[in-house]
Amino acid sequence: MPSFAKSRDITPPHLEKRPAAQVFHGVTLKDDYAWLRADNWREALQDPDVLPAEIRAALEAENAYAQATLKPLAPLAESLEQELVGRVDETESDPPARDGDWFYFTRFRENGQHPLVCRRSANGQETGQDGAEEIVLLDGDLCAEGLDYFSLGEALHSPDHRWLAWSRDERGSELQKISCRDLTTGVDGEDVVENTDGAIVWTCNSRGFLYTRIDDDFRTCAVYLHRIGEDPARDTLLFEEKNPALFIHLRGARSRRHAIVNVSDHDCSESWLIDLAHPTAPPRLVSPRRPGLIYDVEPSLTRLYMRTNADGAFDFKIVSIGLDQLEGGTPDSGHWREEAPHRPGKVIFNAAIFADHLVWLERENCRPRLVAKRCVNTGGQDEPFTLAFEAPVLHLRLERNFDFFDPIVRVTFSTPIDPDQTFDIDLRNRERTLVKTKRIPSGHDPSLYATRLDWVEAGDGARVPLTLIWRKDRAEKPGPLLLYGYGAYGVALPTRFDENLFSLIDRGFVYAIAHVRGGGELGERWKQAGKMAAKPNTFSDFIACARHLCALGLTEPGKIVAEGGSAGGMLMGAVANLAPELFGGIIAEVPFVDVLNTICDESLPLTPPEWLEWGDPLRDHAVFDLIRAYSPYDNVRAQAYPAMLIEAGLTDPRVTYWEPAKWAQKLREKMTGGGPILLKTNMEAGHGGAAGRFDELEDVAWRFAFAIEAVN
Repeated sequence: MPSFAKSRDITPPHLEKRPAAQVFHGVTLKDDYAWLRADNWREALQDPDVLPAEIRAALEAENAYAQATLKPLAPLAESLEQELVGRVDETESDPPARDGDWFYFTRFRENGQHPLVCRRSANGQETGQDGAEEIVLLDGDLCAEGLDYFSLGEALHSPDHRWLAWSRDERGSELQKISCRDLTTGVDGEDVVENTDGAIVWTCNSRGFLYTRIDDDFRTCAVYLHRIGEDPARDTLLFEEKNPALFIHLRGARSRRHAIVNVSDHDCSESWLIDLAHPTAPPRLVSPRRPGLIYDVEPSLTRLYMRTNADGAFDFKIVSIGLDQLEGGTPDSGHWREEAPHRPGKVIFNAAIFADHLVWLERENCRPRLVAKRCVNTGGQDEPFTLAFEAPVLHLRLERNFDFFDPIVRVTFSTPIDPDQTFDIDLRNRERTLVKTKRIPSGHDPSLYATRLDWVEAGDGARVPLTLIWRKDRAEKPGPLLLYGYGAYGVALPTRFDENLFSLIDRGFVYAIAHVRGGGELGERWKQAGKMAAKPNTFSDFIACARHLCALGLTEPGKIVAEGGSAGGMLMGAVANLAPELFGGIIAEVPFVDVLNTICDESLPLTPPEWLEWGDPLRDHAVFDLIRAYSPYDNVRAQAYPAMLIEAGLTDPRVTYWEPAKWAQKLREKMTGGGPILLKTNMEAGHGGAAGRFDELEDVAWRFAFAIEAVN
């Protein structure tokens, strides 16, 4: 039993039961804590002050209980926080990216919570290290003054370099505002655009920008054109999607000639092109949506490139077509030229286009690889070549590059034990230049640590990837271990360097990442093997990984702390119900645990799109029975549960605050031993938690302190 659970003077909140019931498929669902969902919850997401007093009191009582229970860990948490801060390069700066006569970059000031957006004159220098005077275009710390929450979104200069359009979230509810700053005066205009997702795409003439508007159901539903200085109420509607199950995503092409509008759900997508020289002209459809067809596009000056799963390419291929062939309707498949063929098991997950080169990232057996080729728009093509990065476990990320005509790809490479290195690679001669190595001020010696990729056999024979990180001088006996998991939406958990983890690893922890089914680590088939009717595979994979780690002698039951957030929080709730004896502690961040009630509620804004991930329990009795069988909230039972730290955000539109609040109450009501069950609700933030970089580290320190104490 962890020491923080021993105080008899601290009692958890016991909320009043107010029985409510709903009937689906002849089955009655009872919920004693449904009243925690405020009738005005939509308003509360944007203005937490309107939350009903009794619900606010319940959440604050939970916070007080968690604070009192964790109080003995304050010295440990403070020490951990100092370690975490010591690894932060307080004046960290991105490598400058050249755009014409300017180098643009972001940096932090000492003790600063938020970034500064800057530029300096290029003065004919190719490297940007010319000592030219820095100009601060936007001061994130200054913008955050007086606000309980602030997160800077996009900050994008206009093509003529006169304007800076920038977005920010001031509630944590993911509803962003966009302002436009005149860089000749440093003053923002009064024409503030509200209720956007923060995406910004400038027109070619620098007189306006495109943005995506969010509706009352928190769905990105339409693309508008805003002209600088005009009333946003007069903005021009360019594109609208009325299907409530589909979302719009807006971005600019690297060539800056087009905006790309992608309309998608979890099962299909379609793309439209908007000419940024003539933005009010009708958008051009690339290929109409149909079930199962997923694609995204990137236009160059004369050709359009598409990453797609069409024609059975379940791990994706890249094809291209002349832009002129899009005129007059959608071209048939015979017009497309293959650029990167489909190869089962090698999933293509990202791509970038230069004037004469194509670059893509592919992943095979959890290992990413950077591949490039020269593409001649009017003639033949060169063979692809691999830009190799070698390590047992690694992570690659493509970075922003403004110059479409200069074939220099910027990529960041890291391993779980080696800090980020950012390279510029010349695609003409394949020469690479190191432009930045992440600095750890308090010091970091990679030779002290080891990492590897294991494969775990699940109960049905599937081989589950498992990333391990540990300190070489760690005692050989079974010790503490933190096991992280997610497993949804085809998201591949990155195996990148995270300097925070070494505060646990240096204390004898092994850190492990379970790449369970439902994620994208092994391609589309791995994703499909952990969704809909196959969702229970996600949970059994995680448990198999935990037992494998015990079999290796790295840990033992009761010394494992499990961690996951959002859909990974659902995973935490499921494994807590299925195999509580394996875990000494569980950290569930903004956990999606009230699955059945949420997916049965069509009035919730994000429910209809989610049916393609989990199934539709309203219209399919078998889906209802399946979700009912694993939904964490519905399967809390009379058994001992591990110590649990549950985190929520009051203004979270994705996992609403009442899900974790209800779950904490039901756990305490049903459990026969173990615990404690701690709920911390951030009353000033949403799904992403605290926004300031040091505020975030305070939260991490408390999670780590909890993990250490949970396994003694």
